[in-house]
Amino acid sequence: QVQLVESGGGLVQTGGSLRLSCAASGDTFSINNMGWFRQTPGQQRDMVARILGGGSTTYADSVKGRFTISRDKDANTVHLQMNSLKPEDTAVYYCNYVITIGRYREYWGQGTQVTVSS
Repeated sequence: QVQLVESGGGLVQTGGSLRLSCAASGDTFSINNMGWFRQTPGQQRDMVARILGGGSTTYADSVKGRFTISRDKDANTVHLQMNSLKPEDTAVYYCNYVITIGRYREYWGQGTQVTVSS
């Protein structure tokens, strides 16, 4: 099992910034894909940003140019720097951890609330 601990959510005004972090522990693997998804009530969980084992990144169109995903050298901690926040960024943000080598395994964090006030 892999445990994911998220931090950094909160309340911010429009135009402000927040930095989310997610630390993985337990049965981790240095080659993994990590990312952030978000979900609002009644909606599906959507990908916000992902960073793959080789370091390549992917962003949702709605956050390109505003959000940046990065990871620490240990490859098991990921950060999401969110700038120029908008009210529509309000959601619960979930950390995602995927191991694709060998048996496929996917894990989710408990979620952290991000609220952007107008």
